[in-house]
Amino acid sequence: MIRLMRGAVVIPVLTIHRASDAVPLARALAAGGLTVLEVTLRTPAALEAIRLIAANVADATVGAGTVLTTADRDRAADAGAAFAVSPGLTPNLLTPHDLPLLPGVATASEVMLGLEAGVTAFKFFPAMPMGGATLLKAWAGPFPQATFCPTGGIDADNAADLLALSNVACVGGAWVAPASLVDAGRWDAITALAEQAVALRR
Repeated sequence: MIRLMRGAVVIPVLTIHRASDAVPLARALAAGGLTVLEVTLRTPAALEAIRLIAANVADATVGAGTVLTTADRDRAADAGAAFAVSPGLTPNLLTPHDLPLLPGVATASEVMLGLEAGVTAFKFFPAMPMGGATLLKAWAGPFPQATFCPTGGIDADNAADLLALSNVACVGGAWVAPASLVDAGRWDAITALAEQAVALRR
């Protein structure tokens, strides 16, 4: 999980409503340099979208987001997901599983719970409402072994400040694939946004 995060800069958080959009969307993002993708399990099309991307976009590594239960994690693995992302951290999700997990944390106690279970890679969510860069800087002292992917309220205006932190490997956000561009099939515009996102790494 750490390796994927460090190579990602930005992990697009994708809520796909039409499975037919999955492959062209993934190809557009990969063409712009964003090759680690999170498809949220928030729509009926999500698992099929993961299957299609995993089978047809060799340049992309696709994971499942909004994984809330071990059953979600099982379904994501069966669909071909390479990793799972959860908005939170529960004892059940911390049980061993073949599919790597990026669990969400919002408090120091949750980070500690994850570290006790051997987890060192975390999704910091919701990042901006919980304190953004200020909180992550504070966590760098007591949790030097923890690496974070802040998600929630991240956009082109604040991503660079987060990416500059030593304990941040990447950020997650939906701004690189806005629904208006996906609905219109503006894949060239999404590629341009991906290129701009890659350039945010200082």
